[in-house]
Amino acid sequence: MQISRSGMDVEWQRLQVIAQNIANMNTTRTAGGGVYQARRLVSGPVEGFAQILSRYPGQPAPPKRGVTVYDIAATNAATQRLFDPSHPHADDGGFVTVPAISQAEEMTLMIKTTRAYEANLVALSAAQQIYSSALQVGRQA
Repeated sequence: MQISRSGMDVEWQRLQVIAQNIANMNTTRTAGGGVYQARRLVSGPVEGFAQILSRYPGQPAPPKRGVTVYDIAATNAATQRLFDPSHPHADDGGFVTVPAISQAEEMTLMIKTTRAYEANLVALSAAQQIYSSALQVGRQA
């Protein structure tokens, strides 16, 4: 249950980052003054196998299970220049620099993330049913 819950937490955060990218597709200036840069959530296991073995040589402790967010990193995505002389941030040639965020790519990643969230939800539900059934068997014995 802990693994599924941590997976759901990570995927929820990933959905928030994707939504932020989509919302800022046309952002020409951020608070820092530059063009918005798309972000990606970097996640992985809470604790790796090597960490478990090195922490308790000879007496392995139960590992910390699940996944966690390591970072929300800006991508190296390029920018694109659009001709819009009426835009307030247009340069002398009438071009505006916007982030090169692909809505199709973001939506595809959103669907993939939603499916991962749903898979964790199904696994969590199955674990709850198994524990409930085990309690019922224990009561009957």
